[in-house]
Amino acid sequence: MTPKNELIFLPLGGSGEIGMNVNLYGCQGKWIMVDLGMTFSDPAYPGVELVLPDLQFIEERRDDLLGIVLTHGHEDHIGAIPYLIEDLGVPLYATPFTAGLIRKKLQEEGIEDDIELNIIENEGEVELGPFRCRYVPLAHSIPEGNALLIDTPFGSVFHTGDWKIDREPVMGSPTTAEELTRIGDEGVLALVGDSTNVFNPRESGSESGVREALDKVVAEQEGRVLVTTFASNAARLHTLGQVAQDCGRRICVVGRSLHRILEVANSVGYLTDFPPVLREEDAMKLPRNEVMILATGAQGEARAALSRIAQGEHPRLKLERGDTVIYSSKEIPGNELAIGVVQNALAAAGVRIITERQANVHVSGHPGIPELQAMYSWIRPQIAVPVHGERRHMEAHAALAKSVGVPDQVVPMNGTAIRLAPGTPEIISHEAVGRLVLDGEVIVPADGETMVGRRRLLHNGWVGIFLALGKNGLAAEPVLQIEGVPVEDERADFVAECTDAAKQAVRKASGKSDDAIAEAVRVAVRRTARDWTGKKPLTRVSTARVS
Repeated sequence: MTPKNELIFLPLGGSGEIGMNVNLYGCQGKWIMVDLGMTFSDPAYPGVELVLPDLQFIEERRDDLLGIVLTHGHEDHIGAIPYLIEDLGVPLYATPFTAGLIRKKLQEEGIEDDIELNIIENEGEVELGPFRCRYVPLAHSIPEGNALLIDTPFGSVFHTGDWKIDREPVMGSPTTAEELTRIGDEGVLALVGDSTNVFNPRESGSESGVREALDKVVAEQEGRVLVTTFASNAARLHTLGQVAQDCGRRICVVGRSLHRILEVANSVGYLTDFPPVLREEDAMKLPRNEVMILATGAQGEARAALSRIAQGEHPRLKLERGDTVIYSSKEIPGNELAIGVVQNALAAAGVRIITERQANVHVSGHPGIPELQAMYSWIRPQIAVPVHGERRHMEAHAALAKSVGVPDQVVPMNGTAIRLAPGTPEIISHEAVGRLVLDGEVIVPADGETMVGRRRLLHNGWVGIFLALGKNGLAAEPVLQIEGVPVEDERADFVAECTDAAKQAVRKASGKSDDAIAEAVRVAVRRTARDWTGKKPLTRVSTARVS
């Protein structure tokens, strides 16, 4: 598929899911990519922490890929870069703060000198072949959240990225309603927009309101206070620095990603008034009512600081009865169980827990219904293309766009190629897409042999059989090993019956090849395991010939 004299939109990630945003625009034989994000794993991928998009479609066309333009620095928009950019071999374009985060990632992977990273000034432009991309600042929960106004020979696309309306922003200067209206006056073909919060009937709210609520909550606490939030939410870090000063508490920052955000923010002129940070050991020496700890782990990540503190495994920091943990964050769907594990451990230690359900300690960075309606009234596109949401979010977003008078709506899924122009917008093909997983240090297909085998191990267990074969059958008793097969106290009886089944299978397969004997034994032992447990364990047979 090569775009001709037309404008094509093709998401490879982030449509039909929340996270892992990867979007392609094609025109006159060339492509650009907007964002290259990842998502966090779920129980479908045991042993895996990060999930990456499969970019095979554009890797096969990388000679026609002009570059990757990044809207902002959240992991679901830039997190896949260090793992996949070398396979693409194209330049990156980002505003200063986002570029700083990307540079750190490239340094950690040892590929900084191999990748071209171009820093575009705020409200600057990038010209790539038939595309001209202008950065349009919008409020979000990270510095330099941007929309992209993408001018093409077939019209302009307003790609919102992640955004919200913040009437009292604490960081940055979002584009005003008047300026957005002028963009709409110039004519916009399509708005490709964030659907995450489409079911919220209210505006997301301002960061300044969070400060007032946190001031009140923290002032009421007599013990240590730990606040956990998204590390990338630099506006929230700014707020928490002010809250600590308001309440007469010193700050201790725990977690590598928090320190990275503070470092990068300072390097480009943000958070320069953040209060001095205590060392962890010094924080524990202060009276409990004089310290506030900022920690990673808001989503229950097992290796994050909050989880280790809750489990009593952190080498320097601890919480005890009378202390308080404040979740200044949203619970991302899918993370409920992991968060619950941490909160139960905190509760067992007598630690008080406060979330956004008890107080206004968090506001979303995504637009609710009134904000979406306002954006459409300013931009007035011909076409609405909802992205960044599950199917139910995007369908609701399309219905909202129709209700406010947008003439056409097209709902994509990952792999859906949409011709935006010329003519009426239409889906023209469904391209192959998929997922990759970062398993340790290796990237493998999410539906490949590794993950399929691991899921079988997880759900059914494993049986291994070793056969020593002589001239007339078995030269010794079969040796069995089992893991994760639910036989418990009957293990010896189970092994004995499996051993008998293996012997019988060898006798019946006498005279056949070693491979045929091994397969006969595998089937017989697996059948025995199924009869015993109702499970079908992963069963493997090894053979050796002895003279």
